[in-house]
Amino acid sequence: MSLKHAIRMLIVEDHAGLATNLLEFFDDQRYILDFASDGLTALHLITTNEYDVIILDVMLPGLSGFEICRRIRNDVRCSTPVIIMTSKDQLQDKEEGFSVGADDYLVKPFNLRELQLRVDALYRRKAGFSRTPEIRVPGICFDPGTLMVSTESGERLELSGTAARIFEGLIKAYPNVLSYAEIQDTVWGEREVDMNTLRTHVYSLRKLLQDTFQYPMIKTMHGRGYRLLAPNKDA
Repeated sequence: MSLKHAIRMLIVEDHAGLATNLLEFFDDQRYILDFASDGLTALHLITTNEYDVIILDVMLPGLSGFEICRRIRNDVRCSTPVIIMTSKDQLQDKEEGFSVGADDYLVKPFNLRELQLRVDALYRRKAGFSRTPEIRVPGICFDPGTLMVSTESGERLELSGTAARIFEGLIKAYPNVLSYAEIQDTVWGEREVDMNTLRTHVYSLRKLLQDTFQYPMIKTMHGRGYRLLAPNKDA
């Protein structure tokens, strides 16, 4: 895999041993690393720097990784891809991680090479958005370069990486249905993801869109998938 630009990462981890291992493993010219050992420091770095990928532990002093991720998405309005890394391996933990805006979830212990592959994949997807022109349907515009959704009435919303990929699939499929299989392929590729995870992502995206634009923008087509609804036309 060839990357033309160095990947700038923020690693939020309070365990000194693991932080050192990550520093040594990613110690080459393809990666630029910043570290934070607590949530407040991490949020400060995120608001003052631009990162390509954020790697976020869950069990942190003060704010948990889940709460940090929620604030990254809702308060800071940052769309940088986030990888959650944690020993919490239950399905409900994974659902919580994805529901607060994580793009990937890696259970400890893990192979550092696997983490590297996931970092590189998220970076490629993030970089790929910038080469795509705006996508428009009646009343809605999506800019893949900024991950920004806007409507003709002036409201705007910046999405996170996974949410942006789902939304891009929906707006490209409009006015047709985007099937479950198509969402799987668009967002996760060959990596298998269970239906609960997929539905959790769509539920979170639907709520975020409805809170911002004040109408149900995503319609569930039972047994088939989901369809994007244009304002005033389909709703």
